[in-house]
Amino acid sequence: MAHVILGLLLIAPQTFYDLIKGFEAGIALFYSASSGSIKRALDTLLTRGLIEVASVEAGGRGRKVYRLTDAGRREFHAWMTGDLTGPDLETAALSRLYFLGLLEPAERVPALRRVTARIEADLATLSTLDEHLGIPDMPEEHRDLATHQRATLDYGIASHRFALDWFRAHIDRYETPEH
Repeated sequence: MAHVILGLLLIAPQTFYDLIKGFEAGIALFYSASSGSIKRALDTLLTRGLIEVASVEAGGRGRKVYRLTDAGRREFHAWMTGDLTGPDLETAALSRLYFLGLLEPAERVPALRRVTARIEADLATLSTLDEHLGIPDMPEEHRDLATHQRATLDYGIASHRFALDWFRAHIDRYETPEH
């Protein structure tokens, strides 16, 4: 979540309320966050020196406007250009895709290739599991459960294949001369 907030603040300085609205307006399609989790992330980013209070709005509430520091810009860039980590591949991939336009044009395809590398690695893991998974000695009372667990694995494999095809096609579109 911290990197998503950094990306939003790289686009423009924002208040806590603006960040909540930013999540609701688009990021919630791939990343769910409560106002409490956004507030905790802001506090952590402030403590780490990655963001700062740019101003306090006049008026009764005195809402703080947050902006990135140079350290926050470097942290965001390192995240965007680094390997995808964590268990939630889809959120990691879509977060980077969402903010891809904030990278220099020459950095975009390499960032997309890191996404495809992670998808390929996760797909290989699922495919290996698929090859070794069997139900021959399954007790009868667990066969229905195993059938649906197998369906879940099949879905994961199909989902990863789709994502891999989609990201590869996006890279191909990006590399065309007209782009």
